Amino acid sequence: MKYVATDKAAAAIGPYSQGVISGELFYSSGQIPLKADGELVQGGISEQTHQVFANLQAVLEEAGSSLQQVVKTTVFIKDMNDFAELNAIYASYFGEHKPARSTVEVARLPKDVKVEIEVISKVIQ
Repeated sequence: MKYVATDKAAAAIGPYSQGVISGELFYSSGQIPLKADGELVQGGISEQTHQVFANLQAVLEEAGSSLQQVVKTTVFIKDMNDFAELNAIYASYFGEHKPARSTVEVARLPKDVKVEIEVISKVIQ
């Protein structure tokens, strides 16, 4: 296994890594809307989702991958009433690429954020 870390996304806030490469796959930790300096993005689901995708793109790049190589996502959302807005933003990042996805509403996320997303992707060889 190879641990992935980049200073282009917020550092892990616990005893885990930003992601791990195992074989030909990259597994990200859940990304929340923290800027690279650790500052929490305020605002609604839109602002927070865009920051989550910025973080995902940063860790994917460091792993030698990209959003176009993602095979599975898991989306944790605080309020399913925000799903339509989140889904439109999600679609804008993936375009015609449609990885498998699970979306679940949760009672609480770290730092009381509105969204957290993790991905599994192929590593570009």
